[in-house]
Amino acid sequence: MTTLKIHNIESAPEESKALLENSQKAYGMIPGLHGVLAGAPKILEAYQALHQLFVDSSFNEEELTVVWQTINVEHACHYCVPAHTGIAKMMKVDDAITEALRNETPLESSKLEALRTLTLTIVRNRGYVTQDDLDAFYAAGYGEAQVLEIILGLSQKTISNYVNHIANTPVDAGFKAFTWSKENVAK
Repeated sequence: MTTLKIHNIESAPEESKALLENSQKAYGMIPGLHGVLAGAPKILEAYQALHQLFVDSSFNEEELTVVWQTINVEHACHYCVPAHTGIAKMMKVDDAITEALRNETPLESSKLEALRTLTLTIVRNRGYVTQDDLDAFYAAGYGEAQVLEIILGLSQKTISNYVNHIANTPVDAGFKAFTWSKENVAK
């Protein structure tokens, strides 16, 4: 099992201190992931910027959750799945959506299911999709901008998922109630 140092404001490199202070202000604490990312200031800066850009995309809270959790679950991120379960609750996303994503079952909404399906296809096929894949996505009401925004979300999640795998980042106390592992998914 690997681990990386989880920094606080005092132990972080100088260039990370203000970024961690921003995390503290935004979340009322420094998420463990941010503490790990602080070890290399530019990755913390990139992660925070990607997060804000994705939140500011055309996706609503449910759609953000679908993209984030689809990627988190596919990457089997022990840290991000519980974190985004808690975040979804804070954003008032229907628990049925979150549970379907955590359990890898189809979503009731055909539009959200089309988003989940294309996100999963992009992740599993490393960006290779067919015109049929895109046509199904477009038929659900999305456009080319949303294809590109999925990739924006994937960029953010690749950073967090891969760092959490390497760092074995402990789940933050506020999200422990939502602990998850791929092995426990009922199929």
